Amino acid sequence: MRRHNWHIDVTVIRLITGVKVYLHAVVDNFSRRILAWRLAERLDPSTTCEVLVEAGKAIGCVRTVVADSGVENVNGQVDELVDTGVLSRILALVEVAFSNSMIEAWWRSLRHQWLYLHMLDSFNSVKRLTAFYVEEHNTMMPHSAFLGQTPDEIYFGTGDHVPAELKAAHQAAQQRRLVENRAARCALCDPMDAAPMESQSNAVKLRFL
Repeated sequence: MRRHNWHIDVTVIRLITGVKVYLHAVVDNFSRRILAWRLAERLDPSTTCEVLVEAGKAIGCVRTVVADSGVENVNGQVDELVDTGVLSRILALVEVAFSNSMIEAWWRSLRHQWLYLHMLDSFNSVKRLTAFYVEEHNTMMPHSAFLGQTPDEIYFGTGDHVPAELKAAHQAAQQRRLVENRAARCALCDPMDAAPMESQSNAVKLRFL
């Protein structure tokens, strides 16, 4: 069986009322695609199981999940899920190969580039904003590591044409800019205006003789 590496984590979001909500998410290591997420009003170990099960519904392989050692990831319910053999669990370390930095980076993007720009006044508002951002992240946002492909295009293998198209468009834009810059003329640099400018210069000289 093939193995897919995932990263799972939970982040705490504070509403303007002071109430905390808990956002769980699973990201695919290879494609950076958000496979599943849940927003909960309390930190419940069952939520971790729910997002893992949802993320693996359409994949016929053994999943390796990188998670930190928080109580939401290391508990009886998650242990039972691991014991079934449908996934294996690696506790995140500082060493890059087994760190949880990938999903931590996504948390920062979600919070600072989207959530914190809005009024987080209720559980439903955070849920609605998160749903929008996840959809945009997966389907619309190009990733530099994939030469312009989105996480969905990498995950489903539908974006092989994208790098070549972007490269061709880039080259065409460069050529258009070159043509436009070379076509630009002014009275100081256009050869057609050189003679009149020289005559004006001679006239000025005569005035001082």
